[in-house]
Amino acid sequence: MNDLLSFFISDAAAQATGAAGGNSIMTFLPMIALFVIFYFLLIRPQQKRQKEHKNMVGGLAKGDEVVTMGGLLGKVTAVDDNFLTVEIAKGIDVKVQRMSVQAMMPKGTI
Repeated sequence: MNDLLSFFISDAAAQATGAAGGNSIMTFLPMIALFVIFYFLLIRPQQKRQKEHKNMVGGLAKGDEVVTMGGLLGKVTAVDDNFLTVEIAKGIDVKVQRMSVQAMMPKGTI
C-alpha cells in the first residue's frame, strides 16, 4: 500500500513542478506585455522628440526666430558651437545655450 501511495505522491509532485515550469513563462508574460506597452506609449515618443529637438538645435542659423525655454522670443544674431546670441529687442542681445532653445518660430513672427 505504501508503494502505491508513494507512486501517486511522486506523480503529484512531478505534475506540480512541471506545471510550475510552464506557468513561469505565463507569470512573466504580463510584465513583458507592460514593458512593450510602455515602450510604444512612453519611451519611443520621448526618444523621437529628443532626436527632433537635437536636429532642430543643430540646424539653427543666423536670422532664425526662436523661443527659449525661459520664454524669450527673439532672433538669432550670432551662432557659436555651444551658445547663441539672441536679439530679444532692438539693441538688447542675450547669450543663451543652444540646448535652451525650445522651438523655432516661422519667419516674420517677431
